[in-house]
Amino acid sequence: MTSPAINIKSYIDERPVKGYQWLVLALCFFIVMLDGIDTAIMGFVAPSLMHEWQISRAAFGPVMSAAMFGLAVGALVAGPYADRVGRKRVLIGSVFLFGLFSVCCSFAQTPTQLMTLRFLTGLGLGAAMPNSTTLLSEYIPTRVRSLLVTIMFTGFNLGSGLAGFIASSIISVHGWRGVLFIGGILPLIGVPFLIWLLPESARFLVARQRPAAQVSKLLNRVCGSRFDANTTFTTTEPDTGGKAPVRVLFSDGYAFGTLMLWTTYFMGLLIIYLLTGWLPTLIKDAGYPIEKAASITAMFQIGGTVGAILVGFAMDRLDRNAVIGIAYVLGGIFIFALGAGTLSSDWLPLLVTTAGFFMSGAQTGLNALAPTYYPTRVRATGVSWMLGIGRCGGILGSLVGGVLLSMGYQFSVVFSILAVPALLAATAIILNRVAVRFITYEVNF
Repeated sequence: MTSPAINIKSYIDERPVKGYQWLVLALCFFIVMLDGIDTAIMGFVAPSLMHEWQISRAAFGPVMSAAMFGLAVGALVAGPYADRVGRKRVLIGSVFLFGLFSVCCSFAQTPTQLMTLRFLTGLGLGAAMPNSTTLLSEYIPTRVRSLLVTIMFTGFNLGSGLAGFIASSIISVHGWRGVLFIGGILPLIGVPFLIWLLPESARFLVARQRPAAQVSKLLNRVCGSRFDANTTFTTTEPDTGGKAPVRVLFSDGYAFGTLMLWTTYFMGLLIIYLLTGWLPTLIKDAGYPIEKAASITAMFQIGGTVGAILVGFAMDRLDRNAVIGIAYVLGGIFIFALGAGTLSSDWLPLLVTTAGFFMSGAQTGLNALAPTYYPTRVRATGVSWMLGIGRCGGILGSLVGGVLLSMGYQFSVVFSILAVPALLAATAIILNRVAVRFITYEVNF
């Protein structure tokens, strides 16, 4: 008698989360945490580096934004590649690349050298985050997916905050070079463990019509199953018609949602990268020592860590778009309040933490929302391109921050301006709810 075909999504949804699935969460969390350390680390070493090399903030802007260009390129390239060869290979390669080039950054002798190396570091960083999101989302039951994906993404917030504490403890002894060196060594140490422990996506293997024996072995390992080599596996996926992954993003039913996701992510990263990149310098200019400035800025990411978990929890129970939109609105309000006060205020740490709670929490929730729009054959592309296009907001934030400060604008003006993209992000994600009416797959993912 022939055994019934196993739908992988239904099988995972109907079972409790097993030990190896928790390990996948831990491994992806580790990757994203390392990503957060290496992405944020330049903001914490910027004051010391500019002082040592005697360069202006405007001149240092391209160095700050170089990794963002690399992130954008890396994400755009990695998504289609991961949909072709698998998530695991791309993930491991990305971690190796950003670790290697971060170490190389610590030996840079000129701004041009550092800018080039930060771009190469960004290539690896750009590939890591979207593929971690895609891989984890394909192993987690629907009922807890948003919560667990946002928990994974708190690794980025934690890593960004950890970068501040690493900088504050190392920079006074070993300088900015020591901080960058540590930021690169940590990923390289982790690569052998990822090769050994990280699984490929079972849903990717089925979508790519790999042998059933390979899928059975993988599910037996990750989900504690007992499938034999003759088991038949299926996925309930819409037909992409053999189109290239990027074309699917703009096909009927996906185009509007794709554009709204890109707009929201762009606006969110513009805010976050301007704040994390230049807030340490602003606080230092207000008279705080660099160690104190780094620690206060780190509170933005600490607040975002807690906010992301609560946003993810709410997304699994309420309308996901509405939850994210409300968080963006509240984030914009507290960023405006931060600008309305003074950097010497006793409320500064609390305002920074609360702004991070809502703004970074909303941004993390968006990462959990994005995979629900795309089928397995193009999911890595959909998530990666959202992050890649959105990174342009990070690039703009890094550059605009340096220009505005060099022109003499007060921090209150800069922060007031940042409330505008926060409201635009909220508007786009609320409008994105319209796209769900045309994408029945989003409900079934």
